[in-house]
Amino acid sequence: MEIKTETEKAARNGAPIHARAETYTMQAAAFERMVALRRDFHRHPELGWQEHRTADRICAVLDDLGIDYRRDVAGTGVLAEIPGSQDVPAVALRADMDALPIHEETGLPFTSAYDGIMHACGHDGHLSMVLGAAELLAAGAALPAPVRLIFQPAEELGSGAQAMIRAGALKGVGMVFGGHLDRHYPTGSIIVSDGVVNASTDMFEIRIEGQQAHGARPHESVDALVVGSLMVTTLQTLVSREVDPAHPSVVSVGRFEAGTAANVIAGQAVLEGTIRAQETEVREQLKKGVARMARAIGQIHGARVKVRFPSYAPPVINPPEATALARRAALLTVPDDFVRPLHKANMGAEDFSYYLQKRPGCYVRLGSQRPGHEGFPAHSSKFDFDEAALATGARYFANVARVAGEALSRANGA
Repeated sequence: MEIKTETEKAARNGAPIHARAETYTMQAAAFERMVALRRDFHRHPELGWQEHRTADRICAVLDDLGIDYRRDVAGTGVLAEIPGSQDVPAVALRADMDALPIHEETGLPFTSAYDGIMHACGHDGHLSMVLGAAELLAAGAALPAPVRLIFQPAEELGSGAQAMIRAGALKGVGMVFGGHLDRHYPTGSIIVSDGVVNASTDMFEIRIEGQQAHGARPHESVDALVVGSLMVTTLQTLVSREVDPAHPSVVSVGRFEAGTAANVIAGQAVLEGTIRAQETEVREQLKKGVARMARAIGQIHGARVKVRFPSYAPPVINPPEATALARRAALLTVPDDFVRPLHKANMGAEDFSYYLQKRPGCYVRLGSQRPGHEGFPAHSSKFDFDEAALATGARYFANVARVAGEALSRANGA
């Protein structure tokens, strides 16, 4: 493998990565195992609720490490337990498992073996980092609190976290931590901020029922295509004219389907899109605004309109106390100047928010810029990341498990 960074060179030479007074360090052999795992996951991506081979691979690694686990949780999920001090709540580390319905165009030697399915969001890396952390934790000193590993399906569908919670993923858990590889930040950096770090997201579907007619006789129609077109343009004013510019938000129409032939006026149309917001009040304002505008435009033109909002996830909000623990773990993992705040609003959504509604915790970003690939964002057919970030992530997760475990132990008088 080509060595791309000084961090990776250190790992390849058998030296601890970013050697300093951290709790956990990583040697070259462990780093190589993570890279091999990441490439295996990348080569064999699976969509949400179909992650059977992925689960098999995770369980095989856990078997090798001697870590107890339960599989087939909420379908394809896996829960693993690393023992710690008794009578102390567990620290949970979460990794998402699923890939995306995208045809890969990276040209990597370990490119997807399945046409139309790709790990284009870094979940292959997230799995490898948490498994790498598990290796460090299992081989290290006794833990101040048990550590639960949550391998979650279907993050991209927005339904995996809730299903895992219903299946007991947070039972006996005191805090929960997660993270995401991020090409916007240099490899080796850890981005830690409290407050809102990911937007909420809601999908919307607008169905328009007009009156089909011959293209030569428009007066006999209620043109669903025209009605839908007016909706597309009018909805853009929701953010630009009804929301405070200081509150980041987005309304985007991603799909518009209407018409069956060039000489037939459309009697039906469907619009689908997404709403993003970082405040609950703005989220609700935008949903009400979409419904109000769609119905008003339909009424003006005599069309029947139905609007629905299949929800995805609320915003990810890091509480201050747990974020302080995450920052401490990050400072134990990388040099001080590599621990940074989120420099701009992240409008992407994450169903990790559901865990944070139930337990305190923190969601961080893990810098993974790959030189020459900065222009290929997540969910792109050419997305890739610097594999040296795997070492940073594994060590951070191991460190935060210990730091949070110590805090839980003190709080419980253990």
